[in-house]
Amino acid sequence: MSTKEIQVIHQPVPAVQQEADEPTFPRYEGPAFLSYGFRPFFLGAALFAGLVVLTWVALFAGQIQAEFLYPAREWHVHEMLFGYLPALIAGFLLTAMPNWTDRMPLRGVPLLLMFLLWLAGRAFVASPWFGSSAAAVIDGAFLVVLAAYVWREIIAARIWGRAPIGMLVSCFAGANILFHLSALQGRPTDFPERLALSVMTLMLTVIGGRLTPTFTREFFINEKLSRLPEVFSRVDGVAIVLVLVGAISWIAQPESQSTGVMLIVSGVASLVRLIRWKGWLTWKEPLVLILHVGYGWVGLFLLALGGSILGFGLSTANAVHVLTSGAMGTMTLAVMTRASLGHTGRPRHADQLTVAMYLLVNAGALLRIFVPNAETPTVLTHAILGLSAFGWSGTYLLFAVHYGPYLVRPSLDE
Repeated sequence: MSTKEIQVIHQPVPAVQQEADEPTFPRYEGPAFLSYGFRPFFLGAALFAGLVVLTWVALFAGQIQAEFLYPAREWHVHEMLFGYLPALIAGFLLTAMPNWTDRMPLRGVPLLLMFLLWLAGRAFVASPWFGSSAAAVIDGAFLVVLAAYVWREIIAARIWGRAPIGMLVSCFAGANILFHLSALQGRPTDFPERLALSVMTLMLTVIGGRLTPTFTREFFINEKLSRLPEVFSRVDGVAIVLVLVGAISWIAQPESQSTGVMLIVSGVASLVRLIRWKGWLTWKEPLVLILHVGYGWVGLFLLALGGSILGFGLSTANAVHVLTSGAMGTMTLAVMTRASLGHTGRPRHADQLTVAMYLLVNAGALLRIFVPNAETPTVLTHAILGLSAFGWSGTYLLFAVHYGPYLVRPSLDE
């Protein structure tokens, strides 16, 4: 995704896309790796995702032993929700905000310090030796700093239309703090986990729900296809509200029958929204098609979670992985690949290795959501988990190998 592309998110799109001019900033003379937030954070997130899931599967199978700040299950959950995902959010927002605000991007030493703060959080949570309080403070500080940055830019540029993004990042920071407070006191972390998962769902619904039709519309125009999809309409607004209500209900009453019904209704609305974008017509360009697949996982998650609450379909744990492995894995990979191509001056086209990544991440997600007997694992359980981890984590390690050079070198148009 180029800076021009990022700028159009959340803005109405006329019949023929007219993108605003890209802001002109002073040339950055430092290392290319620190010129924009997507570079260090996308590469860091990819390497981390590739290693942490494989580590968890090995721990779960008893193949290795390790001691973390929290028990292995809590460590796995925390690092996927509050380690991997915040890096992706930071990479996106630190790149998007300058184009929304016409203000200087965070680059150079300030960007490096923010990246090191994220890395420090991963190290402190992975080791019990630093002390639990220090680890909680260091790790919790990253999302707080990111939220403060987002709000500073919104206020300085008076772009109040972006305030919902600031609110979501703030809620995510609060969920991380609540997770640490609960875990340090030996209490269940269910509530902050649901809060974080709900915020993630809303982010994918809002941001993914604008990215997908916007770039689909651009593809349709280039292919001279008629009946362009609307970027935002009343249907989209209703779907977002239904997802919001379903998420709030799940946070407050996770076992309520009404919550299950509400989640299913919001899932149907999300899939109706997706169908209206006609994603099947984008098959020629996987870089666009994958956005539709990612958003489709969001709708399936809402249906699966609602069904699990009502007593049919997947277990709750597997339903949650429809979101984390499916929607989060696919949509974030779609954004990472597009940004790494467009913003470094390369053609926005998915090559064969990128298509292989898309297939792998979805195969890994499909395997994960059908894992049997996770609470009483068998040989089959471990075998399917291993294959799932190979596909999902392998995808992100492939991204690091294939796209890493793009992220550390200057853009082709510089």
